[in-house]
Amino acid sequence: MNVYPLKNMTLEQAMQKQFKLVDCITRHFRGTESLTRGDLGVHQPGNQPVTTRKAEQAIAEFFGAEDCILVRGSGTGAIRYGLSAMMECGQKILIHEAPAYSTTQTSFEMFGLVPVPSNFNDLSAIVRTLQENPDIRGALVQHSRQKIDDSYHLAEVIATIKQTADIPVLIDDNYGVMKVEKIGCECGADVSCFSTFKLQGPEGIGCVVGRKVIIDRIRKMHYSGGCQTQGWEALEVLRGLTYAPVMLALTDAAAKEALKRIQAGEVKGIKQACIANAQSKVLLVEFAEPIAKKVLAAAEKRGALPNPVGAESKYELAPMFYRVSGTFLKSDPRYGEYMIRINPNRSGADTVLRILAESIQEANEA
Repeated sequence: MNVYPLKNMTLEQAMQKQFKLVDCITRHFRGTESLTRGDLGVHQPGNQPVTTRKAEQAIAEFFGAEDCILVRGSGTGAIRYGLSAMMECGQKILIHEAPAYSTTQTSFEMFGLVPVPSNFNDLSAIVRTLQENPDIRGALVQHSRQKIDDSYHLAEVIATIKQTADIPVLIDDNYGVMKVEKIGCECGADVSCFSTFKLQGPEGIGCVVGRKVIIDRIRKMHYSGGCQTQGWEALEVLRGLTYAPVMLALTDAAAKEALKRIQAGEVKGIKQACIANAQSKVLLVEFAEPIAKKVLAAAEKRGALPNPVGAESKYELAPMFYRVSGTFLKSDPRYGEYMIRINPNRSGADTVLRILAESIQEANEA
């Protein structure tokens, strides 16, 4: 199985990310402000809580961006705000030639956008698609993988688009933030969009970070008091982002240890296993027999989470044993019978392998 997962930061790199973010926070918040629950309401100027604006400024500084805005609707909401600020109804948008994430496809339909697919794994194909479609007015690139064999490098894709066409580029950075060294807006994209709920933050808060001209357009659409991220939520976003990099580096280490032990033959009944981005970076396990659904049912009885909440959210402690992603199933429906994905979450390799071995045994005996 040829897979090309995103390169996670080392533990040392993750620690430096944590330290950098805390340094940015101290540049925008007084000590007493960090020990509050923040303010509420539409303070002027800005029509938002003062705490929220300071949090946005700290996040923008952290990512080396011009501006940032926290929005409602989590990662999907962030992408929709970004698209609405970049594009107009009926315009063409460049996307990867792969099954689209379901809510992204819905967003295209909502805004009347016309997707033009191109193979992002082949930079020459991107150039060719843009040259053949000079009326393309924007691009959306998913940082994480959409197909199991995706191998493109985000920075190279962004650079190729920018060198070929004068269009804005939006990066769906869900599943990449605080895992990889650089996100889209740090690689030349106009905006990065992601969920803070996936990063130990509060439910429903998304983030758009990047060029000020796009963020300003979003602010105009995001004017009402009910849309605002309240001060306490903004502080929770900062706390989650602070804890996320080291926590995610430990998860990556646990997955790698589990894979190494599986490949050494510690667990019977497995045809092959690998680490891939689907959409989170997870352990993909393919069984010798079509027992995937039985294994999932058995694993839940042994404490494994049967589904994600927000993909690595603050609620997800035990390892998750789940079907492969919908985009992967679209590419090959057979994965549903033979393969599962495992995210260690906050657990270690011992727990993952114990649950896996016992569940395979039960599935084979059923």
